[in-house]
Amino acid sequence: MALKEGEFLGLPALLISTPLATAALSLHGGQLLSFVPKGFEDLLWLSPASRRAPAAIRGGVPVCWPYFGREGQDADVPQHGFARNTRWLLANVTRDSDGAMILELELPESSATPLQLTQRLHIGRELRQSLIPRNTGPRPLAFTQALHSYLRVGDAGRVQVTGLEGLEYADRYDGKLHVQAGPWHLHDPRDPGRSDRTYRDAGHHFVLVDPALGRRIGLTTLGSRSLVVWNPGEAGIGALGDAPADGWRQFVCLETANAGDDVISLAPGQSHTLQQTLRVETLHL
Repeated sequence: MALKEGEFLGLPALLISTPLATAALSLHGGQLLSFVPKGFEDLLWLSPASRRAPAAIRGGVPVCWPYFGREGQDADVPQHGFARNTRWLLANVTRDSDGAMILELELPESSATPLQLTQRLHIGRELRQSLIPRNTGPRPLAFTQALHSYLRVGDAGRVQVTGLEGLEYADRYDGKLHVQAGPWHLHDPRDPGRSDRTYRDAGHHFVLVDPALGRRIGLTTLGSRSLVVWNPGEAGIGALGDAPADGWRQFVCLETANAGDDVISLAPGQSHTLQQTLRVETLHL
């Protein structure tokens, strides 16, 4: 079991190695870049064109905080908040009896908000990742947030996501509400080839089925009533500016979120835990 400084795909990172998995973590943005459970390929996608600090990193698990997108904000604020452009502090590292490594990171205090943010990462057979904001101010505070996971896939056009059937979602492309018919897939005839959907009153367990890589990625959430499914598609990938032209085929974002109507309000002294757990298994066709 080891933790050392190094690089991952050209980005400065903490390299984590345990008997159960390897991982890479950037302190810039407090952003997990890689998670490789033993016996499987990386669960996360990182753009080979991703920029170095101070730019935000494209891929892995960006931390969207203290707001998602620009919800409830003025138009001139940074997309998805300042946490993903800030250097985090590694506060503590422990190991548990099953061979996993637990890392605790803290976002430096900011004059922009009296909220304090802690992130916990459990690197083992599965990935468990938590955001824990706490209100240290004198008044109640409302906010949105997300763990913007870029899940690596063999071909986004062949992927299905179950657990969303029958849910109402807000589509950011047309600004309307719709109901999900069957599993999510990128060729949905209602608006094929792209996805930017915030599912409302979502459950807590979803499965990404990836026949190209022969695996199933399970996502379990806690402290969340919304899930965002995003892929810009072939027509939209170029606008990102930091992803290859075929990058849209290589990921599907399942974002554990408090977004849309799922706004969190904390009284002074209160905290909230937003958590996701990712696990993988072989897909038997």
